[in-house]
Amino acid sequence: MKITTSRETLLRPLQLVTGVVERRQTLPVLSNVLLVAENDTLTLVGTDLEVELKASVAGITVDQPGSATVPAKKLSDIWRSMPEGNDVSIETSEDRAIVRSGRTRFKLAMLSVQDFPTIDAQPDEQKVGLTQAAMIRLIDQVSFSMAQQDVRYFLNGMLLEATSEHVRTVATDGHRLAMCTMPGSATEQTIQSIVPRKGVLELRKLLVDSDDSVELCLSNNHLRVTQGPFTLTTKLVDGKFPDYEKVVPRETERQVVGDRETLRQGFQRASILSNEKYRGVRLSFAEEQLTIQANNPEQEEAEEEVAVEYGGEPMEIGFNVSYLQDILGVLGTEQVRFSVSDSNSSALIEGIGNDEALFVVMPMRL
Repeated sequence: MKITTSRETLLRPLQLVTGVVERRQTLPVLSNVLLVAENDTLTLVGTDLEVELKASVAGITVDQPGSATVPAKKLSDIWRSMPEGNDVSIETSEDRAIVRSGRTRFKLAMLSVQDFPTIDAQPDEQKVGLTQAAMIRLIDQVSFSMAQQDVRYFLNGMLLEATSEHVRTVATDGHRLAMCTMPGSATEQTIQSIVPRKGVLELRKLLVDSDDSVELCLSNNHLRVTQGPFTLTTKLVDGKFPDYEKVVPRETERQVVGDRETLRQGFQRASILSNEKYRGVRLSFAEEQLTIQANNPEQEEAEEEVAVEYGGEPMEIGFNVSYLQDILGVLGTEQVRFSVSDSNSSALIEGIGNDEALFVVMPMRL
């Protein structure tokens, strides 16, 4: 195999494909990226057996077609270190890949192409189409609520639900829940699939904020998304997602409305002196006022008063301040509404004028 191309042509595809590759693998070949050169196209493939990303880059000078697997991280670092505007060539010889640019030369070890695994997705059963901007919103509004390495493996991902009327994403770690709903879908029957955490994060990297469409192809065990030259295939989590509708409090006795940015800054300041492990803050609601209080084992305290719209009975409730900060960070509205029944009930948080997303946070005992 021998190819030549500009540094810029392969820079982003190589970085994205390398992002899928895990540094520490039980199979050495999984630390490599597969390169396949034919006609004027170079195809790059990276996988960890759960997620696979394939990039087909046209406009490559292919002097000798062929294939090879080379260390992904090293090749990406080499490519990024090259001066802008330089042409770079890759040539394979016996068990080495030689990368040249100007007076610079690298020799990289190769492993057998036959040992490189691929994910065999089943035939597509359902297709969901929407704009990239809508898909970005569906991911960004909920992805922070996904669990990390939870023993309840079905929480380590994002529920993707499609019906004839909407596309919805839901994520929860058992302490908080985020849900976002966008209108429109072409599915005749309801689809519910759990996309693993890594698949969600890698899909987000591929998307750009535009009205261009993106198609999600769902089978029983896989999700495949093609966006431009990139094709992402991820295994789906085999499990049943919790009944999220039961978690959302629909009837609440107290409502508080405040300025989102003012509240966000207030939580940020109070969090400085919150307990580093539990991150708890106490919210005290009184007429037209919210008091945010935090303390830590060193007996240090923080207190902030924020003007809000509230006319109910005085009430105190505790929350993990990081959860509140995450929610206010993704809401794009000027005002936010907290709905809660009592100090032991979950809070429903929504942006005023935003019907797409809602968030539920469990209270803390302080």
